[in-house]
Amino acid sequence: MRAITQDAYGPLEVLQLADLPRPVIAADEVLVEVVAAGLDRGTWHVMHGKPYLARLALGLRRPRARVPGLDLTGTVVEVGDSVTGWTVGDEVYGIGKGSFAEYAAADPAKLSRRPAGLSDEQAAVVPVSGLTAWQALTRAGHVEAGQQVLVTGASGGVGTYAVQIAVALGAEVTAVCSAGKADLVRSLGAAHVLDYATDDLAAGSRRYDVIVDIAGNTPLARLRRVLSPRGTVVVVGGEGGGALAGGLGRPIWGALTSLFRKHKVVMFLAGEKGADLVPITELIESGQVTPVVDTAYPLEKAADAMAHLESGRARGKIAISVRR
Repeated sequence: MRAITQDAYGPLEVLQLADLPRPVIAADEVLVEVVAAGLDRGTWHVMHGKPYLARLALGLRRPRARVPGLDLTGTVVEVGDSVTGWTVGDEVYGIGKGSFAEYAAADPAKLSRRPAGLSDEQAAVVPVSGLTAWQALTRAGHVEAGQQVLVTGASGGVGTYAVQIAVALGAEVTAVCSAGKADLVRSLGAAHVLDYATDDLAAGSRRYDVIVDIAGNTPLARLRRVLSPRGTVVVVGGEGGGALAGGLGRPIWGALTSLFRKHKVVMFLAGEKGADLVPITELIESGQVTPVVDTAYPLEKAADAMAHLESGRARGKIAISVRR
C-alpha cells in the first residue's frame, strides 16, 4: 500500500511517501481501506515531537507509530476474530492507527457508521475535531439551551464544529476569529462575531456561561472577567508555552486556581470514543452540522497539507484524499 511515513521528528521533510505492507490486525481490530483522512493539530505535534513531554507517549527519539494520521473514513475489509458488530463492507468513519495510508488498522470502539450525504473528504475531517468539540461542550461545559457560549478560535477545525454544535444545543454563540473569517462563522450560526485583533472581548455587558477556549492565547484572568457568576472555561487548545510542556501549564494553573473560585477552569482532553460520533452523525444528517473542508490534498502532497495547516490560513479542516 502507499503510505506517508515519518521516521524522525522534524520539519515537513520528515513526511515521505513510501510503499509498505498492509497492516496486520489483531483479533480485536478491523482493517479499513481508507478513502480519505483528516489533518489535525495533534498530527502536527507528532511530526515535530513537541512539546517534549509528549515524547514519553509518542517515542523518545522517533515516533513509535511510523505512519501518521488519525481521522479516517473508508470501508471495512477485514475483521478480527473477536470483533462483533462490524462486517466486511461496512462504511465507517472514526479514528485509526496511521490513516495517511491506503489501509489502516482501527479499534472498533473508535469507529461509527459513516454519515449519509457527505463527501469522502467531509466525512474524514469529522472524528478528531468533531469529538473534541462535542465533548468540550457536553461533557466538560455541560452546555444547555438558552446559555451564552463564547468560542475562541472559532474558524478552525475544532471551532467550526463547536459553533455549530453549541447552536444545535440551543445556546447563543459569540465567536472569536479573524476579520477575514467572520463570514464563515456567521454562516455556521454564530449570533455575534469578534475580531481577535481589534475587538475587546471583555468590553460590553455580555457574560458567558461557557467559554470554549480553542485559540489558547487569551489570559485566563481576562476570560474569567466575562464569565457568568458560576461560568466555566473549557481549555481545548493552546500553542503557547515552552518546548518542554507547551501550553499545558496554562490550563493546569487555571484548574488549580479554580479550587478557590466560583468560576471553573477545566483542563480538557478529548476521548476517542466512537459512541460519541453517534450524536454527531445525527446532527450532520439532520443538517445542523456541516463539516467545513478548506482544501483536500492528494496523499503524496501530505507535506503540503501540513504546510497549509502551519500557515494558519485554513478555514475549517484540511483533508487528505487517499484514493487516486
